[in-house]
Amino acid sequence: MVYHMTVAGLERDLPICKVSDSLYIGAFVIFGDQELTVATARDLLAKAPAYDYLITAEAKGIPLIHEMARQHGDKKYMLARKGPKLYMTGVFESTVHSITTAKEQKLYLDTADAELMRGKRILIVDDVISTGESLTALENLVEKAGGEIVGRMAILAEGEAQDREDIIYLKKLPLFHPDGTIME
Repeated sequence: MVYHMTVAGLERDLPICKVSDSLYIGAFVIFGDQELTVATARDLLAKAPAYDYLITAEAKGIPLIHEMARQHGDKKYMLARKGPKLYMTGVFESTVHSITTAKEQKLYLDTADAELMRGKRILIVDDVISTGESLTALENLVEKAGGEIVGRMAILAEGEAQDREDIIYLKKLPLFHPDGTIME
């Protein structure tokens, strides 16, 4: 089963994947899809508020904010990692449980990046926002760092995220029943 959609002027077929016995989602993956990454970055930047730094969570948002930063002329963007790295000067952490992970995870922000974010306008970016759990974890990291959240953006909004007025997105992505029909 696939869900056919058009986003940023490009057509894609998303495999419909099981999350639970009663919930299936369209798997939207920009990894390796350079054409889609460039087009969605362009269209998101056209809607973006003024910002100083972009931030996303590891991993699927990385190619997106890299391309957004490149197109916008930004020299740096921030990344919340799934685990602390040896090169980090210290870490801030936040807990997340997203729809696509089966367990609780933590996100970590390097204290050097946090220093840069203090008092700056921060735009949170992700590929898909669904339950908002990853978004909340990123918001917590930005707040701990002393940054000012100026916007929340995603390529797609799924489920309840579609009704949120604080998220800027390009397209709605429906949720699906086990038979592949769209949940209303």
